[in-house]
Amino acid sequence: MRCAVPRSIAFRYAFLGSAAALACACATAGSSEQGKPLVVRIAHGGPVSGPIAPLGKDEENGVRMAIEELNAKNLQIGGRAVQWKLEAGDDGGDPGQAASLARLFCDKKVAAVVGHLQSGTTLPAARIYNECGIPNITPAATNPAITDAGYDDTFRVIASDEAMVNALLDDAVKRQGIKRVAIIDDRTAYGQGIVKLFEAAARERDVQIVDKQYTSDKATEFAPILTAIKGKKPDAIFFGGVDAQAGPLLRQMSQLAMNDMKFLGGDAQCSERLPTMAGKVAALKNVTCVVGGSSLASMPGGTAWKQSYDKRFPGQFQVFSPYAYDATMVLAQAMLRADSSQPEAYLPQLRQTHHQGVTSTISFTSQGELEEPQVTIYSYASGERQQLHPVGK
Repeated sequence: MRCAVPRSIAFRYAFLGSAAALACACATAGSSEQGKPLVVRIAHGGPVSGPIAPLGKDEENGVRMAIEELNAKNLQIGGRAVQWKLEAGDDGGDPGQAASLARLFCDKKVAAVVGHLQSGTTLPAARIYNECGIPNITPAATNPAITDAGYDDTFRVIASDEAMVNALLDDAVKRQGIKRVAIIDDRTAYGQGIVKLFEAAARERDVQIVDKQYTSDKATEFAPILTAIKGKKPDAIFFGGVDAQAGPLLRQMSQLAMNDMKFLGGDAQCSERLPTMAGKVAALKNVTCVVGGSSLASMPGGTAWKQSYDKRFPGQFQVFSPYAYDATMVLAQAMLRADSSQPEAYLPQLRQTHHQGVTSTISFTSQGELEEPQVTIYSYASGERQQLHPVGK
């Protein structure tokens, strides 16, 4: 007979030297474990340092808020009280750092991961999670390649870039009459992915790509590429990048008298902080962007949830915290239905999710995508982010 017995208990019974004594020790150890809470660690990986740290911290806050609510419910798994814990990690917005963090989470044998925020960090991390068998849900990364990889334990609770790009271009063509577009690609996995989708969707709609320029997610000087674009006279610029670069881009567009040129972008630039980062220059009024999901006011539980969030984390709300909150709740509920926090036990329940979340009703396709993704078009014509209209699947 063999069992895992803590050294202190085994020593207590060692002098007996019998099978009965060992059985007694095992029973004592099991009883001891039954009296202790079951610690279930849900990890979050995201950029809580660097230029987009406010977005990463907001996402982490969503996980933290869900963990606190779960602990307040006195839940049980396997007949034991559960103590939910957040294992917080910083990927710095860097793919290499994200891969190292994913290995660390694997070594720590966390029960699940919420993250990462960017496609460039999620792609390498998801591969590692798949290798070590940890289910993971991204609340923010939107590149279709994440679920196209075929990992059966990777999920997304926000619309993909493909759904967002199609909605953005439909609006650009039908409402704004845009026919000629220049592209700026920041060369990140996110930027390259969304630009590729934009180019394909533009061809389908007979929108001409008149120029394509490249930058990086660390750049702050854009005058040379903007001057080159200005000479091609496009109706609009499509930027494949984040708000930390979109702000300086808009400021420099105004300096170059490009205030009448439309500026299109995806969810990574479509934040509430963009006006501040752009200095509320005149070019801001021509920004149109798209976000996966609905506005807080349009979400099933958005308004009440935001009030709770602001009370807990005043002044920190950005974009992705409600999706991170829902992702955490979806993972926890799968564990509760399976009566186990072991990935191999609760993963089948996770695939069968049907959850009435804050953001929407969450259920997954066989590929890990939302069955009914929602997107929302925004503008900044008023000087602040303002919803134009939501677009369903």
